[in-house]
Amino acid sequence: MTVTKQEIEAWVEADRDVLIKFAQDFIRCRSPNPPGDTIEASQHVRAFLDAHDLPYEIIAPNAVMPNIVSSFEGGAAGRHLALNGHIDVFPVEDESTWSQDPWGGALVDGKIYGRGSADMKCGTTASIFAYAYLHRIRAQLKGRLTLVVVSDEETFGPWGARYLAEHRPEVFGDCCLNGEPSGVSTVRFGEKGPLWLEFLIRTPGAHGAYTHMSASATVIASELIAELSKLKDTVVPDLGNLESAISSAATVIDGEYGAGAASIIRKVTVNPGLVAGGIKVNMVAAECRVQVDIRVPNGLTAKDILPRIDEITARHPGVTYRVILSEEPAWTSPDAEMVDYVRQNAKRLSGVDPAPIISLGATDARLWRYKGLPAIVYGPAPRGMGSVDEHVPVEEFIHIVKCHALSAFDYLSR
Repeated sequence: MTVTKQEIEAWVEADRDVLIKFAQDFIRCRSPNPPGDTIEASQHVRAFLDAHDLPYEIIAPNAVMPNIVSSFEGGAAGRHLALNGHIDVFPVEDESTWSQDPWGGALVDGKIYGRGSADMKCGTTASIFAYAYLHRIRAQLKGRLTLVVVSDEETFGPWGARYLAEHRPEVFGDCCLNGEPSGVSTVRFGEKGPLWLEFLIRTPGAHGAYTHMSASATVIASELIAELSKLKDTVVPDLGNLESAISSAATVIDGEYGAGAASIIRKVTVNPGLVAGGIKVNMVAAECRVQVDIRVPNGLTAKDILPRIDEITARHPGVTYRVILSEEPAWTSPDAEMVDYVRQNAKRLSGVDPAPIISLGATDARLWRYKGLPAIVYGPAPRGMGSVDEHVPVEEFIHIVKCHALSAFDYLSR
């Protein structure tokens, strides 16, 4: 008997309590990165796959950062879809600032709280359960479905999806659906590229009363940061349908990500995230270290930005820099097939047609796009992501699970 989309939706609804408990327990498996140990969280995923007789492979180039890959063939030839999510999360800086235990997975007023709830254990749960539901009806589907649950995403490290891209490219398939935070009113078809730089400023230093004896490394750092901030005025090429998509979704973007978000999607942004200099208040600082997170919009690359960095650095004697990380911007067409499936299913489930947008932050989806493969991100809103009181409303979580299962079903039914 052929299973319908309505029946798949009913399966999700019937599993509501199971899904909530799975997500809560997933959050309770501490997996902050750094340090990046995801053994406990990966065991949680493995226990589910074992209980449902879903074979999988552990790929662990780093023993404490395992990746889990499971795959099945449909009943007829077709395309290969990958469902991708990660199990590492941001660290918690100060647990006392949270209203709920960041590692407790508490359900309060219809919301699941905890580090990684939005980024991205609820999205990864959606991938896992969608995979399990479709495995039940695999004979009815066409092609292949692969679950790719990875570690080491939060620091762009070499042990997760990047390792698979280089050593196991067959798991990438023809298309990717990812549950990173997007908000239910937007679907992400691309993202800006992170360019992380570390500047080192050195001067002779001096007694704090003898400012004539030496330039201050911290003063130079402040001047350097001021110049770097002007990169926001860099001219960005017009990319046609990408510009149209962002422009038409400006109000929705600001609604999901905060007022002003739409205005920076097509701009270079500069965040001096770490500034450390000097050793004593009454000494002229002899050394200062500045780490800067630059986000490069689509249409530009690091090669467009680094010559500007060289010019700025050259104006400040005693300043050197190195590239910590460079990942290029990436995007799929906003008219991609999977974008349409997600939009159609989301609208049918909630009445909201998610607007296609570019992401401010980076995800593993870029690795599919680097291979020329469409990769679409649809997940909960980033409430408290990387901050305090991270949480996901239960109804939003259930909606994401349904939308992933139904969109994957559509892709594997064509």
